[in-house]
Amino acid sequence: MSPLPALPSWLTWWQRPFPDANTLLLRGRRPALVDSGFVGHARETAAWAREHAGDIDLVVNTHWHSDHVGGNALLQFQGAAIAAGAPEAEAISRRDPGCCAAEYLDQPVAPYSVDVPLDDGQVLRLGDTDWEVVRTPGHTPGHLALWQPEERLLVVGDALSDYDVGWVNLALDGPDAATTALASLKRMADLAPRVILPSHGPVPADPGAALAAAVRRAQRLVDDPAGAVRYGARRILAFALMIRGGIPADGIEPYLHARAWLTDAARLLGLTPEALAHELVTTMLRSGAIVLRDGRLHSATDHTPVAAETLRVPYPRAWPGMGPR
Repeated sequence: MSPLPALPSWLTWWQRPFPDANTLLLRGRRPALVDSGFVGHARETAAWAREHAGDIDLVVNTHWHSDHVGGNALLQFQGAAIAAGAPEAEAISRRDPGCCAAEYLDQPVAPYSVDVPLDDGQVLRLGDTDWEVVRTPGHTPGHLALWQPEERLLVVGDALSDYDVGWVNLALDGPDAATTALASLKRMADLAPRVILPSHGPVPADPGAALAAAVRRAQRLVDDPAGAVRYGARRILAFALMIRGGIPADGIEPYLHARAWLTDAARLLGLTPEALAHELVTTMLRSGAIVLRDGRLHSATDHTPVAAETLRVPYPRAWPGMGPR
């Protein structure tokens, strides 16, 4: 096995289990975080950041899913500015009800605003180093990567990990979302990074091999749209089980029938929501992705428990109209 690539001393990497994304801390005159975890662990995120770097000046989100922006509200209250890709920043400034896909996915996000919209090629000072914004849409339309050319570090968000690629939402983002994600991966591969810093899982020991494998996986999503839909549905259901401490077995199908993402997935597959819900539960139980324990279905993936009261935040349609600061 290849040794892990060396990381600069001014960078602190926090590999976190689900439901949190990994968090990257850049120390220096402008302390910065890249991604802020899930809302249920926001206090833990803020305390860790303060312990390692003092007051955080800027939080950069690779994209707006709940496991990446959950600490934004608390860190912004403590004085940090928030930066995000322009399409998502604009929607948050409008207080679009679809922000973060929070209601659509039933994944809570505490209200925040974006102070710094980011465009492709923009240079950000994070800590004491300059990073280039690289637009990498696919997993979400506003997804971005961050490139540090001197050290050849690439923060890739959910575009890929050492074992996976990000799911794509063909219902919300259109039938070309998988093709867009594939093009983004090829763009990142062209940078030939020395180190890949993903949002989930470990730092890959061989960046070139990880990118090549990701391109192959993404090509499969392009070639098999139905498979891409089912893949996304499995990921969304597993996350729901993680953040809720499981769901009663006799309540899982009614829960799924009420979800907009499942209705959309069923439509794309030519199924009824009831048929897809039954298929999802049955196949995930059979594969071991979910398990039945004490009358509740749980995700089998290692994850950190979430206190139920931390999920009680409003959907974006009820967020206060703060707008950018």
